[in-house]
Amino acid sequence: MQSYKNLPDPSLVREDLIQKYPTKVAKKRNKSIVINDPETIPEVQANVRTVPGIITQRGCCYAGCKGVVLGPTRDIVNIVHGPIGCSFYAWLTRRNQTRPETPEAENYITYCFSTDMQEENVVFGGEKKLKQAIQEAYDLFHPKAIAIFSTCPVGLIGDDVHAASKEMRDKFGDCNVFGFSCEGYRGVSQSAGHHIANNGVFKHMVGRNNAVKEGKFKLNLLGEYNIGGDAFEIERIFERTGITLVASFSGNSTVGQIENAHTADLNVILCHRSINYMGEMMETKYGIPWMKVNFVGAESTAKSLRKIAEYFGDEELKARVEAVIAEEMPKVKAVIDEIRPRTEGKTAMLFVGGSRAHHYQDLFSELGMTTVAAGYEFAHRDDYEGRHVLPGIKIDADSKNIEELKVTADPELYNPRKSEAELEALKEKGLEINGYEGMMKQMLKKTLVVDDVSHYESERLIEIYKPDIFCAGIKEKYVVQKMGVPLKQLHSYDYGGPYTGFEGAQNFYRDIDRMVNNPVWKLIKAPWQKAENGSSTALEASYVTH
Repeated sequence: MQSYKNLPDPSLVREDLIQKYPTKVAKKRNKSIVINDPETIPEVQANVRTVPGIITQRGCCYAGCKGVVLGPTRDIVNIVHGPIGCSFYAWLTRRNQTRPETPEAENYITYCFSTDMQEENVVFGGEKKLKQAIQEAYDLFHPKAIAIFSTCPVGLIGDDVHAASKEMRDKFGDCNVFGFSCEGYRGVSQSAGHHIANNGVFKHMVGRNNAVKEGKFKLNLLGEYNIGGDAFEIERIFERTGITLVASFSGNSTVGQIENAHTADLNVILCHRSINYMGEMMETKYGIPWMKVNFVGAESTAKSLRKIAEYFGDEELKARVEAVIAEEMPKVKAVIDEIRPRTEGKTAMLFVGGSRAHHYQDLFSELGMTTVAAGYEFAHRDDYEGRHVLPGIKIDADSKNIEELKVTADPELYNPRKSEAELEALKEKGLEINGYEGMMKQMLKKTLVVDDVSHYESERLIEIYKPDIFCAGIKEKYVVQKMGVPLKQLHSYDYGGPYTGFEGAQNFYRDIDRMVNNPVWKLIKAPWQKAENGSSTALEASYVTH
């Protein structure tokens, strides 16, 4: 089994990370920091509450529901029921892009809608103000749908956003109004918000429009949020290969597309954690199988296109896919050949959400770089270890706090796209239907996997490993850069992107080349640092061969 040759002993690194913690905290964190072995995947503790007092990368339940899943749909009015700060926090922070059909078409992404709750609303209740806000939004825009998002004060005082939504929906008749109980404190992280959003979208949007879209090979793209234009590149590739995109959940999406999503013949999932629930529910109710794919990285894109073509089993589609790959890959290879000599042998760390800490390792691998440590902010064990561990995961109180929809086959619309025999035949060919191997199987032996990494652990890992680049979010960016290490935001891409598909890979190669080979990082010292303080600890200086 391959492993990187010049790393500190990972068992000593783990011991170093937890030694400063109190005994109980160290015991808990020790379970979330594991030494990877892709042949015998170790168990990692995940989806547990962050220890109070530790600075975490995580966001809240509301951020996952409104900011991640619902935010990128352009023609839905998203009203935040709560103080204005919550709405401002979730406003245009992820660089979700969209392309309305005409300049006059609806696009509410640039708006910030809030009930702006004040102290008197917290004391006397805010439902009256919420209904006034819904009425005002309807009068101004006459949107197809209005969604309401509860923040922490709303959950504490007991405002019923669902009852208020139903009352206004019945009043309007032509506007779909629905609410989400996504208070920030609900669940351990933004992952709870993803689950709640999936439930609400499935209940209130999917299946409302039965019109069948033209196209021979129809699929939905689940867990793609069009950050920096990612969905545009995937749409371009689909158009070239003859694949019809029915709906995207939810980058560059519309209400109509999501309502029509149940007419597709395949769901492909990019971000497993944020939307695997939708794939499972749509299969149960409508008979649409789902498949995990990855459009981050040129080779991964090619592999995913081949998987989709194999699923549909059409020789013409397979030929078109191969023709597109053959045309696109030489342009990718030309950039790799130019840049890889400058990036070969360099190291990266990835601590980002969704599947990004997994997917972006493919892009770094294409540059000859090694990911020495990685982890998620809000993952569950199956995101790390693979879905085979699901039956053994204990359902705790936090998980029970989230509604589990009882989904059954639709008596009229259930239509299995593939028979059990056909699905088994595809699995025998190597297609991972309704499955996901997780991140750890891909990572090298004796690399580190850290769930819900803390700021202290991040800084210590940088001091020990001295990576050439660190990938995380805005909260970590400036601390890391003051340590002389470039940080690439993979939540919003800073000002870069797209990074998906063939053209996106080329953008990423160039951006990483500029970052890791910029000499300015060797010149940076924080104001409190002095030249004579450059000595390393024994662990930082001791490199061993594995």
